[in-house]
Amino acid sequence: MKPMGAIPPGFAAGASGRLAIGGRDIEALIAEAGDTPLFVYDFALIRERVLMLRQALPLQVGLHYAIKANPMPKLVSAIAPLVDGLDVASEGEMRVALASGTGHISFAGPGKRDRELEAAISAGVTINLESEGEARRALSIAGRLGLRPKLAVRVNPDFDLKGSGMRMGGGAKPFGVDASEAAALVREILAAGAEWRGFHIFAGSQALDAAAIAETQRQTIELAGRLADQAGATPPLVNLGGGFGIPYFAGDAPLDIEFIGRKLAEALENKPVSLAQSDFAIELGRYLVGEAGVYLTRIVDRKTSHGEVFLVTDGGLHHQLAASGNFGTVVRRNYPVALASHFTAEPDEIVNIVGCLCTPLDRLAEQVRFPHAEPGDVIAVFMAGAYGFTASPGAFLGHPAARELLVDQ
Repeated sequence: MKPMGAIPPGFAAGASGRLAIGGRDIEALIAEAGDTPLFVYDFALIRERVLMLRQALPLQVGLHYAIKANPMPKLVSAIAPLVDGLDVASEGEMRVALASGTGHISFAGPGKRDRELEAAISAGVTINLESEGEARRALSIAGRLGLRPKLAVRVNPDFDLKGSGMRMGGGAKPFGVDASEAAALVREILAAGAEWRGFHIFAGSQALDAAAIAETQRQTIELAGRLADQAGATPPLVNLGGGFGIPYFAGDAPLDIEFIGRKLAEALENKPVSLAQSDFAIELGRYLVGEAGVYLTRIVDRKTSHGEVFLVTDGGLHHQLAASGNFGTVVRRNYPVALASHFTAEPDEIVNIVGCLCTPLDRLAEQVRFPHAEPGDVIAVFMAGAYGFTASPGAFLGHPAARELLVDQ
């Protein structure tokens, strides 16, 4: 038997004994969507998460949503009024953000093509520059258009976020301008007459160590101050990045957000003089939406092989790559899963939950204690609100795409 993560708060059985999401029975949700597999996102949980962050973080710190975590248009439009900005990583995401009607959009990511830069400049979107070459292309395009571009400098810091799942800073990276070169690029942007929008400094993601996050934020504020001094200009905005993780696996503990908020308030009280007039923001994706999502997949077959039980579903890694252990995890561990059709049933056997793809990598849960389940029953995979639908190889083997629903109580 192998352990699995804990089901996040906010989910319970309805009167039928089946899982309810947003107060609605799973079979009713599946009927509304038309079939399984299905992602369901409970927006009430997202709203609660935003409120909790607002209460814990210093008032002067803005909250941005990184829509790469979940770019479902309805979800983005719903969250936009609750946050202070949307951060995008492609022209496609930018179009979703613009359609939401939000005021502040920033565009990060290496390898922006000229047409993407042109679209961002034309729309008044802030471009987080990833290199000197990208800066010069943006300035050239803006000159041709007769527009004043909004340009921020993404900085590759000389430190990383300790314990993060993906380290985005420190050492040679495709992301951002090395800290040693950032001030010179700011001076070039200002000399060209562009509207400089500040610094974007993102050191890592999916960290569960509150002390490490707090220390990284302190270092980020100090770095932004040094760069402002070197550039001779005050950054209008310092985006401190994010990195807040969620507890996917057995043994993971939720972040102490109150601790992070206290330490960030202390760091801002002692910020460099060169940042006295700067605004600050954090950029969060999975922390806002990850725990609010559930992936529902129906059992198609039950079989036994060499004494092991396999529950074969109509879903799989082509929709939920991360839950299969094939999205950046070194050692495969089990996401929280449950028998949604009999949510309160006690586990009585050890099973493997697999998808419908012709590859041994297609496992949604491995050797977990589970209630007895039969074909027709629905399985819920939790922690599915971020990096699920769009972060998985949906075209693999030509199976149908998953469906999505946003619900709200």
